[in-house]
Amino acid sequence: MRAWRLVLLLPFCLLAGCLVSFTERIAPGEAAPVSLLGEWSRRNEWGERLALEIRPAGPARYRARQSLEGADDGLQAEFTVTRHGRRWYLSAGLPDDLGGGFLILGFELTANNELVLYNLGPARVRQALERGTLAGKPIVTARGPGVRVLSPLDRVFAYLDDPANSDVFSEVARYRRVGQ
Repeated sequence: MRAWRLVLLLPFCLLAGCLVSFTERIAPGEAAPVSLLGEWSRRNEWGERLALEIRPAGPARYRARQSLEGADDGLQAEFTVTRHGRRWYLSAGLPDDLGGGFLILGFELTANNELVLYNLGPARVRQALERGTLAGKPIVTARGPGVRVLSPLDRVFAYLDDPANSDVFSEVARYRRVGQ
């Protein structure tokens, strides 16, 4: 399985050719909200309808499979989740050509039966590195420059939980529950 190839992850990796990755993954242990599981749909930038299915993949692990609606083949990834502060996060591994390490995304389940995914803005994370708030280094990937955060997750989450850093997130995808 090519876990990293989930289309869920690609838009975030390709935004401005820049990527924020981490040395630590969110450890399995916390269960995702039940409402995350199931079938979702959205239109991509070319107007194609994408189907997303999220299912359990083991204890505190999940598998997302995305494909063009009606297609038999698709891309999939396993991920873990955690709730920290007021936010939910998911974490999945990245391939070597995207710098390796792990991707961390924020997600929200809205009252309108939407799944909204948020990416961390590389420019804001770079500023945190320059100020010494987080530790990290620049990396070069097959898709362009990136940033590797070396700080432990407790320090990362302290940074993300600070209301002064709420603009570090940007919405990158919005899915609607199938059948709604």
